[in-house]
Amino acid sequence: MADSLIEWTDATWNPTTGCDRTSPGCDFCYAQKMAGRLKAMGQAKYQVDGDPRTSGPGFGLTLHPDVLDLPRGWARPRMIFVNSMSDLFHPKVPLDFVRQVFEIMADTPRHTYQILTKRSKRLVDLAGSLPWPGNVWMGVSIETQAYAFRADHLRAVPAAVRMLSLEPLLAPVELELNGIDWVIAGGESGPGCRPVDEAWITSIRDACVASRTPFFFKQWGGRTSKTRGRLLQGRTWSQYPSPGRGRRPAAS
Repeated sequence: MADSLIEWTDATWNPTTGCDRTSPGCDFCYAQKMAGRLKAMGQAKYQVDGDPRTSGPGFGLTLHPDVLDLPRGWARPRMIFVNSMSDLFHPKVPLDFVRQVFEIMADTPRHTYQILTKRSKRLVDLAGSLPWPGNVWMGVSIETQAYAFRADHLRAVPAAVRMLSLEPLLAPVELELNGIDWVIAGGESGPGCRPVDEAWITSIRDACVASRTPFFFKQWGGRTSKTRGRLLQGRTWSQYPSPGRGRRPAAS
């Protein structure tokens, strides 16, 4: 476990590391860059290289069964981002391993677990084979309108909280928020980052306000994630789903 600098979580837990680019939001992946640095530093978890066409040094998909039990030892309740350095629903992660991760989460109800994936079709395909405890918040990433279908897949999943991460937001996105419990939005950060338009963000915020969906604006982005801060029209938006909120109806 590592304490996290990500604004919407407390800590990270990586039962797998590594991934492969699957859509434009992956083009400047922070995790891939970090994996390369960690490999150079000799970190044991980052010694498997990925396909250079879709991944990179130290970023090959790797299972870490030795860290599965870590959350059992964390006495203080935490909000935990699962796989900040990977995607739990990557096709190379076996169903049995995904199930083990979910069983650990079910066995540690004092924690709240947040999971994001871009592989929403596999999420739907595996959902019926997984336990869905009430402390699991499941989300998908959407960077342009072309990937809004991931929200439809998410609505078919029996998670207690369903969340959308619109980061990095690369174009305007219009979303149906029925069955969605939380929306995070933000611009891209890092060298070469693509700028976000304020109108894209305010449109999403306004849709959340109209539907009473909690909205979290993470960052404007820039060369670093802190370059332009988090203020949106003079206000910081840091809303979360209410504790014990329960599942909202999904779209029919």
